[in-house]
Formats: sequence, C-alpha cells, structure tokens
Amino acid sequence: MCGRFTMAYEDWSFMMDYFELTDYGFRYPPRYNIAPTQKVMAVISDGRERRAGQLRWGLIPEWSETETTTFNTFNARSETLLVAPSFRNLVSRKRCVIVADGIYEWHRTTKKPYRIRLKKQDVFGMAGLWSTWRSPDGKKKVHSCTIITCDPNLFMRHLHDRMPVILTKDTMDMWLDRSITDTDTVMSVLQPYEGEMYAYRVPELVGNVRNDGPECIEKVK
Repeated sequence: MCGRFTMAYEDWSFMMDYFELTDYGFRYPPRYNIAPTQKVMAVISDGRERRAGQLRWGLIPEWSETETTTFNTFNARSETLLVAPSFRNLVSRKRCVIVADGIYEWHRTTKKPYRIRLKKQDVFGMAGLWSTWRSPDGKKKVHSCTIITCDPNLFMRHLHDRMPVILTKDTMDMWLDRSITDTDTVMSVLQPYEGEMYAYRVPELVGNVRNDGPECIEKVK
C-alpha cells in the first residue's frame, strides 16, 4: 500500500531534465505529508510532450454518479488492474507518473512510521493512472489519479506486504509512451523496484494529515 508520501525536493532544473518536461509554468510547493484526496504532482504525456500538473489523489471513475466514492481508489493493485472496473479502461490510454522523493510506511509489527527513499537519486516516479470525472450536470470537472502497487521487494518486505511501483528511467519512458497501447507490454513494467533503498524512523506526528512541515521528515534518534 502507499498511503502517504513526500515531495519536498526543489531542484526543478533536475526534475525538468529527469522527467523530460516541457512545461515551465508549474511549480509544486514542498510537501512533507501528502495524503489521499490531496493534490499530487503528476507527469502526463500527450504523445508529443510531457507536462507536470496537479491531480487529486484518489481516482474518481468516469462512470461514477458522485464525486465521492464508497471504495478505496487511491491505490490500484497491479495484479487486478485489467479486471477492476475503476481502472481496466485506463491502462492503455491514461497512464501517468506521480512524483515523490520519499514514501511513508508504518512497520507491520511496531506500527512506527518510517520514511523510505532511494539511495542513488533524490526524486523518483511512481506508476499511476488518471481520469477526468464530470458531474452529471456538467458544471464540475475533477482530474484525479491512483498510485499502482505491487508485491514488496526484499527491502520493503520487513515493513509492509505492498509497495508502490517505482519506475526506473527506462520503464518510466515506456509507461508514458502514448504509442504503446498493448496491455501486455505496458503491464510488464509493473514490477517491484530492484534498486537500493533505505529507511529511517520519523516522528509519529506524520500520522495526522494536518501536519505538513519539515519536522515530519526529521530522523528519530
């Protein structure tokens, strides 16, 4: 599962290069405790260029009659993407990358919060799907997304039984490539991350979504 994450990285020039962005007009403020229903930074390709924008975390299916869903759509299991009604029609045409610099997870036995990061890079992309919901009267439109999860790698296994799909540069390029519509090809990138990761314990105040300051990512001695 991925229920909280951080995006406090501020080297925009690096992100423009790493995610191959062409939109210079968007800046995402530092966030230290991002939670479902909040806005996240996401990268979407239109087939010609990539742009960064904000999406509501928690996908609202296009066919939903209301903006509020009665089931969890902030995560999507990779194993059931092609059969789940909320996600199956999005895999071939509405893929996105959610940008983060760390994820939070609560230890499966101690229930203490930890922040997990990659060892060799400060920012990374998580595989996601996005959709646009319109109210029945046509007066409201909401762009939303979900983060795809998979089985944990060896490092994450001691913390939780799920993890977000963290993309490498190559798999991210494939995931965002609008010309690839074959679902078998697309689904092949949804694998546990194989690179090096590290984790450290953080204050329990991250459990409250109203706390969103630098103190959330401080290391507990």
